[in-house]
Amino acid sequence: MKKLSLPDNYQTVMPYLIVNNAPGLKEFMEAVFEGTVLQIVPKPGEEGIMHGEIMIGDSTIMFAEASAQWPPVTAGLYINVADADATYAKALAKGATTIMEPVDQSYGRTSGVNDPFGNVWWITTPK
Repeated sequence: MKKLSLPDNYQTVMPYLIVNNAPGLKEFMEAVFEGTVLQIVPKPGEEGIMHGEIMIGDSTIMFAEASAQWPPVTAGLYINVADADATYAKALAKGATTIMEPVDQSYGRTSGVNDPFGNVWWITTPK
């Protein structure tokens, strides 16, 4: 495969989440996963985010406000964290609901939540 020249903070595959309440998703990712906002482009003439980018660890996630032209497109995301239990608790405190409580698996400690915006997050601390 030919080596790509990507912009800083971009990886070959990047999630792009389109949700109702993009500002809320931004706040969720900042609070739960210690995300760092890289870019916010407001929707012209109205509230909301036309395009946003947030870095979690070494990965960038793009996100935007849903509209008639761009309906919600949510995802299942697998995220490696330093403390799955603490991150799971933060997610619940920010409105997520449980899919699976933290449990030890052969690959590490893991849990699953639905965020308030329709995404599924599998939160894992690798062994």
